[in-house]
Amino acid sequence: MKILMKIPIMLLLLAAMVTATIKAAPTSAEKSVVRVNTTMQAFNLIQPWQKSAPSSRLGLGAVLPGGRVLVTAQMVTDATYIELEKADTAAKAIAKVVAVDYEANLAVLQPVSDAQFLADRVPFELADKLQPGDKVEAWQFENNGTPVTTEIKVSKAEVGRYFLDSSMFLTVRANGTVQYRSGSFTLPVAKDRQLAGLLVSYSSKDQVSSILPASIISHFLKDLEDGEYAGFPNLGIGYSQTLDEQFRKYLKLSEEKGGIYINEVVPGASAAAAGLKAGDVILDIDGNPIDARGNYDHPVWGKLSLSHLVRGKPFTGDNLQVGILRNGKKQLISLKLIRRPAEDWLIDPYMFDRGPKFAVVGGLVFQELTLPFLKLFGNDWKNRAPIKLLMANANPEMYEKQGRRKLVLMVRAIPTPATLGYEKLSTLIVTKFNGKAINDIKDLHEASLNPEGNQHRIEFESYPKLIFVDVNLAARVDAALEQRFGIIRRLD
Repeated sequence: MKILMKIPIMLLLLAAMVTATIKAAPTSAEKSVVRVNTTMQAFNLIQPWQKSAPSSRLGLGAVLPGGRVLVTAQMVTDATYIELEKADTAAKAIAKVVAVDYEANLAVLQPVSDAQFLADRVPFELADKLQPGDKVEAWQFENNGTPVTTEIKVSKAEVGRYFLDSSMFLTVRANGTVQYRSGSFTLPVAKDRQLAGLLVSYSSKDQVSSILPASIISHFLKDLEDGEYAGFPNLGIGYSQTLDEQFRKYLKLSEEKGGIYINEVVPGASAAAAGLKAGDVILDIDGNPIDARGNYDHPVWGKLSLSHLVRGKPFTGDNLQVGILRNGKKQLISLKLIRRPAEDWLIDPYMFDRGPKFAVVGGLVFQELTLPFLKLFGNDWKNRAPIKLLMANANPEMYEKQGRRKLVLMVRAIPTPATLGYEKLSTLIVTKFNGKAINDIKDLHEASLNPEGNQHRIEFESYPKLIFVDVNLAARVDAALEQRFGIIRRLD
């Protein structure tokens, strides 16, 4: 009887030892990094009822606890199919996007075809603390699955762009040669076998790598824990440096060491909600003095942009105390951090995973203006795009004050019997349609259903100012186009 009692105890001890061994298993490229194969198909911004040709992208992801995989958001833009692959066994599983933040360039994937696909993998812990001089390793694979490790040395950090021009985050720089291997679109970077970040770009000329650090990844994952991802907050200001002595005297800053001058407050973002105004001077944020260039002293990285105080540790919904100078008098303002979603901007800064909102009336194609549309004018789009559209992008407030939610363009005219004479018209800002002020594409669609007599009356901000389209002819053309293309509007 005593022997029978001892056997289960021994088995339990053995099981505990095995479990402890599994938990203590060190991370490695073979067991903690997986290949990610993505097929993507973006919407066509010229013919918005169609999609562009499909393309593929190969990359690497870092295994996380809970059977998930961390990748950059670039890996899943407009994805139609995502596949995870184990480099050592070549086993594959279909995956889905659990969460994505294109501004922070981060996404989390999860297998859907095999819930236990990652059960034999070893998840990463995060190496939250990096500093200059640290040696880190970029992990990747050869074609045959052989792991490749490259050591690079952390040199500095600064606030810069990951993926989108409009989004600034902490970026760590590291020096050293990184050789490209197959499927190395993004490389997990490890410090002492913990995830130190994701290598997002590399200059072979300067041998400098840009790393999205674990501190930003940790913020992203913590925000995601409750299943309600809020995203990184926006401060929402434009500011000028205060280096000029005469300018400082004008602002009554002579007795202050730093401070930056607010020249613009973006509606709907944190600063506007807290009551900050153009003309205010920010002196400090949460007790961190802001110098005349807009930087503060970080305890590890030295001078960093004040934006990291907003997007570094605090979360959307948190409060910051902002010291300002207004009309020569110091004030302390409590600022609640909020995030203004991309779709709430007058001009959408990105259009991933969704097509542009559009409507076709008689062959005239109307579409809401987006930054991706402006970029269709090429790498030099800031000089080549129509000046009216560039001005709108640079100064959206002049349209928002008019009540515009979006800026609607007549982007082109499909040659049809209803558009004769209008074939060369393009990129015109619509002001009214059938007498109704147009503030978004839904307004235009509703107005097109209520013509004034037998003619649609369409008014523009610039030449030709006003055109007419026959209502009955437009209706027949719309029916033919819908039969041919399958869709003539997307309003949501």
